[in-house]
Amino acid sequence: MLYPSVDKLKSRIDSKYSLVALASKRARQLHEHGDEKLDAYTSHKAVGKALEEIAEGALTPVQQDASAIYEDEI
Repeated sequence: MLYPSVDKLKSRIDSKYSLVALASKRARQLHEHGDEKLDAYTSHKAVGKALEEIAEGALTPVQQDASAIYEDEI
């Protein structure tokens, strides 16, 4: 069985794309800097640790304003 479960992750973040993007960015940070947010992890790999942090609520995605993206292009 996988931990954390996809259902638990989906209850924290509604979009699979956002979940993957957040987990990959956090995994890179963990790999490069090692600044862990939880006291104990089940996983030994950076991606698993990132997913555990999301499942526990230690990480949340930041919402960007869509208009801010287009303002630079005008």
